[in-house]
Amino acid sequence: MASPWSTAGHLLELIRTGQATTRIELQRMTGLSRSTVGHRLDQLFAAGWLRDVPGVQSTGGRPSAQLEFDTRHAVVLAADLDTTFARAAVLDLAGGLLAEHAEHLRIDEGPERVLDRLGTWFAKLLSETGIGPATVCGVGLSLPGPVVWPSGRVVRPPIMPGWDGCPVPELMQRALGLHAGMHAAVPVLVDNDANLMGLGEQRESFADCSSFILMKVSTGIGAGVVIDGKVFRGIDGGAGDIGHVRLHDRPDARCMCGSYGCLAAVASGRALAGQLAALGVPAASAADVRAHLDADNPDAVRLAREAGQRCGEVLATVVSLLNPGVLMIAGDLAETHFVTGVRELLYQRALPRATRNLQIVTARLGEHTALAGATAMVVEHLYAPDQADARLAVAAPAP
Repeated sequence: MASPWSTAGHLLELIRTGQATTRIELQRMTGLSRSTVGHRLDQLFAAGWLRDVPGVQSTGGRPSAQLEFDTRHAVVLAADLDTTFARAAVLDLAGGLLAEHAEHLRIDEGPERVLDRLGTWFAKLLSETGIGPATVCGVGLSLPGPVVWPSGRVVRPPIMPGWDGCPVPELMQRALGLHAGMHAAVPVLVDNDANLMGLGEQRESFADCSSFILMKVSTGIGAGVVIDGKVFRGIDGGAGDIGHVRLHDRPDARCMCGSYGCLAAVASGRALAGQLAALGVPAASAADVRAHLDADNPDAVRLAREAGQRCGEVLATVVSLLNPGVLMIAGDLAETHFVTGVRELLYQRALPRATRNLQIVTARLGEHTALAGATAMVVEHLYAPDQADARLAVAAPAP
């Protein structure tokens, strides 16, 4: 009977995840013969995906060469698009930042214009770093709306006019061909920003947490859920869309989605900006709200705490359902007053059984959170066993 770890892609998975890092460990774990393991490793070395590093000498024996996934053999292009701002970067396969560009870019300019601009940014970054197009293994895009995985199509995004049903990967490939000389169709993977932020933060700081939730509160409100190390997207990318949970006592609050009473219509950065403006405090965006909070404006402080309480009401159900070990708050409103409001209502409404082992924290990776998640998404997809084997088969020379 064939070993479940019989292919080169499966051996790569063991090495990349640190489960086996020597030839002897690979033989022991897989049950494959020394020659078979050697043949599989030859494929991975030929592709440039592995490297030997000096091993630690054991007592009375020669040191075993350690096998390591070479995170410098290729790069990932990643971009994080928000409603009015975007960040593009070139990263190695471990998420190390090699170059980046950030600039105001309105998502409502539409997909063709926005993705074309991204193409010019990526071309400039590659030129600056001296990295050729052939070194790019994939592209990861973070978008502020629902995305169907793995097609990359955006579905009825409330704050992205003109993007509904857009073939984002194809448009991005076209822009890269035009501006960066990428004539081959480099893989382009797309996901919702909260999903990628959750993936990036979980991988970096809470890799051992089997139930992890990140809630992003900026222009809108969304959540990324990582269960047993995998992003939970639902059947068509709609999981985590808690900004459109209805609040029973706010039927007057009209949401960007067209409905009334949504959490985002009451407690998002956009909603708070409107509430502040109505009080005579100049605010037009979530970033303006955060600036007022940082300046301890009393109206902003009060509204942020109340918004946190409204989010806490909804999160009490989420926490009771998923029993997470970590609840992370991210985005423009991830600050003390808002988080205090979340804690108050969450602990009041959820049973102690659901919260006794819960950590409530704020995001740790700052402005690069979604880029980290986008890179992890690309690497974990392209170097997963089945994908790795398919890529090796294409790259193998004809007999």
